Amino acid sequence: MRKVCVVGGSGKLGRHLIQHCLERGYDVVAVCRPQSVGKLADLADRITVVPGRTDDRAVIAQAVAGCDGVLTVLVPWGVHDYSSGTAQAVLDHAEPGARLVFSCGWHITRGDGDHYTRRFRAMVWAAKVVARAVRFADIDDQVRACDRIFASDTAWTVVRGSSLEEGPSEGLPVWSRHVGDPVLASDLTRRTDFALFMVAALTDDTLVREAPAIVGCRTESALRHAQG
Repeated sequence: MRKVCVVGGSGKLGRHLIQHCLERGYDVVAVCRPQSVGKLADLADRITVVPGRTDDRAVIAQAVAGCDGVLTVLVPWGVHDYSSGTAQAVLDHAEPGARLVFSCGWHITRGDGDHYTRRFRAMVWAAKVVARAVRFADIDDQVRACDRIFASDTAWTVVRGSSLEEGPSEGLPVWSRHVGDPVLASDLTRRTDFALFMVAALTDDTLVREAPAIVGCRTESALRHAQG
């Protein structure tokens, strides 16, 4: 892994992704909306910034050229297929054999092994209705984006994050193939560690075409699991 593109680099998660990549000595190309370029001003001398919408195919084609890995923050902004457009652009234009790692939430399901509480389902439903009503976001578009990724024959990983909190790193999160497994019960991960897991996935072949659901390694459920 020598050169990595971070799609959605100006957000909170994106900045953590960039930092972890720089710490590993990777060359970093960051894509962000033109109005957000200023958020990366402090990193301008260390990374290459490509301004543009992340669902703009020409922007993505330029940014991912020559990259060994692509880290994509799937954000369902608006109601015009922003997430699915972003995912498809990355899938279509990334270099052959590049490692593609995408972020999403636990609400993304893959197969019959995921189990959700009624409370969780109600929260997701309410968020969908409100976000769509004010035309802020289309959460179902993130679902459609992941369906496209799951159907792809590229070397992808979809990292499904729990609830997030700020704070210093606690270490690499633990993961499970299925939401609802006891190890995930604490439903909390440091944002920087979510990014840490995504960056680590770039070089972890066991995660190719997996959709790991993660939780912080120092949470009560993770520690209980580690103790047997």
